[in-house]
Amino acid sequence: MRFIRDLRHLLRHRNFRRLFAVRLVSQFGDGVFQVALASYVLFAPERLPSPGAIAATFAALLLPFSVLGPFAGVLLDRWSRRQVLVYTNLIRTLPMLAFTAVLSTNVTGPLLYAPVLASLSINRFFLAGLSAGLPHVVDPDVLLMANAVTPTSGTIAYMIGLAAGTVVRGFARGVSHQPDVIVLMVALLAYLVASALATRMSRTLLGPVFDPNLPAVREAVRNVVLGLIAGARHIKERRDAAYGLAAIGAARFWYGISMVATILLYRNTFNDSSNTDAGLRGLSIAVLVTGTGFLTAALLTPSVTRRLGKRRWIVTLLGIAAFVEIVPGAFYSVPTLLVAAYVLGIVAQGIKICVDTIVQESVDDAFRGREGIAPEPAEIGLRAEARPGDDANVQRLRWCPDDAEVGVPPMQIEA
Repeated sequence: MRFIRDLRHLLRHRNFRRLFAVRLVSQFGDGVFQVALASYVLFAPERLPSPGAIAATFAALLLPFSVLGPFAGVLLDRWSRRQVLVYTNLIRTLPMLAFTAVLSTNVTGPLLYAPVLASLSINRFFLAGLSAGLPHVVDPDVLLMANAVTPTSGTIAYMIGLAAGTVVRGFARGVSHQPDVIVLMVALLAYLVASALATRMSRTLLGPVFDPNLPAVREAVRNVVLGLIAGARHIKERRDAAYGLAAIGAARFWYGISMVATILLYRNTFNDSSNTDAGLRGLSIAVLVTGTGFLTAALLTPSVTRRLGKRRWIVTLLGIAAFVEIVPGAFYSVPTLLVAAYVLGIVAQGIKICVDTIVQESVDDAFRGREGIAPEPAEIGLRAEARPGDDANVQRLRWCPDDAEVGVPPMQIEA
């Protein structure tokens, strides 16, 4: 299997192995954390948020980070990226402990979302640091291979964490009336281990490369807008990177819509809405199938791009995604949804691999942190409307970017 051969080739490099280990352990923790989050926020019978509330939740979690993300990107281009990996995992334990307290007291509202927002925002910063540091531990001729293998392996670790969290929660129900708290403790332990693993790398290994023209950190924070303008100008001069970021931003926007629809289907249509465990198990299977699609993308993308090139492969994947959303995605049955999830997994990861490589190849190292965070604002700005008067198990969704109507019929999902 080519994926295994590529991974074995990359693992020969000691520094790559160390960076790779940090990614795997941390993303394993992400999977475990998502089990507790989904159980408490999305599937708990006493809450059962509406489609509008789910969309609002995602917007609440993503919008503030999209505003703050550029500030983090400027810092990422000036701070030791190794230190970023150490401290992001370490600092994440604080909002995790706060979220544990929230679960224990059954709090809802802003007090619930504040620690979740903090944890997810820190994680975005961590992942951008991983991406910006990767070119420092592999040779340029294997960068595409590394971009195919490492995010996909991280996703596999996330899937394993998702499965492990589901299993832990099942066992915890027999010994505690707060099983989600036990799940969170497992995630917290994973982040502490990832932080410790990051200390095995030298402080300067992952860059950034010193640029004497860059201002000091404090000055950069004060002038963050100027830094973003510089990043935008840098991207404007590198059209391949700009087009790639636009493509992945648009793809993530629509992928987010599919994600919310999938949650509703498993919560309201495929299972009784009062059966939290059944909904979580079904959604976990869908996520695992999506992860299989990620792995397939890692196998296909290096060989396909050698024939088609990265641009054509991105366009091809977007076309496939558009077709699959209709056939078989619109049939709304478990088998057809899993087929669609698998194909969309290939699409999402294939585009990411190509765009990561395009950006890393065409953007100077001093700007990689800013460009690594750039796609995130495209994941927000969507709205769900649940029509009052509909049956409890029939909720109609209409999605609009930035509260503006789009030139397509409303997407209606019977869930």
